[in-house]
Amino acid sequence: MTVESTAARTPRRSAGSKAGTTGTKRTRTTKKDAGTEPQLVQLLTPEGKRVKNAEYDKYVAGITPEELRGLYRDMVLTRRFDAEATSLQRQGELGLWASLLGQEAAQIGSGRATREDDYVFPTYREHGVAWCRGVDPANLLGMFRGVNNGGWDPNSNNFQLYTIVIGSQTLHATGYAMGVAKDGADSAVIAYFGDGASSQGDVAESFTFSAVYNAPVVFFCQNNQWAISEPTEKQSRVPIYQRAQGFGFPGVRVDGNDVLGVLAVTRWALERARGGEGPTLVEAFTYRMGAHTTSDDPSRYRGDEERQAWEAKDPILRLRRYLEASNHADEGFFEELEAESEALGKRVREAVRAMPDPDHFAIFENAYADGHALVDEERAQFAAYQASFADEGGN
Repeated sequence: MTVESTAARTPRRSAGSKAGTTGTKRTRTTKKDAGTEPQLVQLLTPEGKRVKNAEYDKYVAGITPEELRGLYRDMVLTRRFDAEATSLQRQGELGLWASLLGQEAAQIGSGRATREDDYVFPTYREHGVAWCRGVDPANLLGMFRGVNNGGWDPNSNNFQLYTIVIGSQTLHATGYAMGVAKDGADSAVIAYFGDGASSQGDVAESFTFSAVYNAPVVFFCQNNQWAISEPTEKQSRVPIYQRAQGFGFPGVRVDGNDVLGVLAVTRWALERARGGEGPTLVEAFTYRMGAHTTSDDPSRYRGDEERQAWEAKDPILRLRRYLEASNHADEGFFEELEAESEALGKRVREAVRAMPDPDHFAIFENAYADGHALVDEERAQFAAYQASFADEGGN
């Protein structure tokens, strides 16, 4: 399977108006009209079979059995941490949680492709990338508990704080990458965002600036098929990776549930950036198995059969099949990892429960420098609401 470089393709001309009419007849553009059918880079099938790829094999050619086991361990532990965080939110220990369930390969593959001196700009779901960058999982949870504004020093791991504003981190990444280029460094920058964020103006502006200034940045879109309740087809009339064409740099779609494919493609894109070849858009075609966040109910907008179809493409299961078929891991390895996984869950749970309770009124303190009548009114209403729980408990 090969990748399609969208920068090298000439777009079709749109249909013109019919002679003799007073208006222009608008014709519907189909995916076929918009360009070549999507091509997917895949090195490992859902059945765990290795697929040869002349273009990308070289980027994982030297990978050892130990490194393969390491990728598997990363995904398993990340999933376990994510499950624990979801449970903690359901138990009232966290205010909210954005699960990465199903996206482990996209995050671990891309995260392990980065070098120590590269810089990462995440959204709020990149728990696997944070793991790869050495951020303690417990530090990710303070913000979701409401006791801090991040919990780690971004410059200690070259991993920026989580960004809640949709798409804005792509602008931050582009500006940082332009600075990297001016400094003459050979490091790269990678910015993560979702399929929904691809509709944001900030993302389009980032594409424009990075292309014009040849910035060493990789835009990594995790297309998990749903922007909360909106499917991808309502976000873009063409596959997301093909949108790079209009900005003058390459776009690649990779199987986001294939950790080897993601590792290879991201290494290629980062090497392009470090070598002065400018930006790349990587679309990791994956699936959000759970809710958008714990405040969401996905059963309201998608069916069980869709999830079941994607469960068969599970990123962890496919690598396990490959490890077993290649005799790269035995039962002892999986048993030890299970024990390590449970220990991680326990550590995270204890760390969160040791955190202080959030200050429920802190949100009102920094809205205006000198106070505001409306804020005072809202604070009083919220205080009465909080007091009502104490009254109910006393009765």
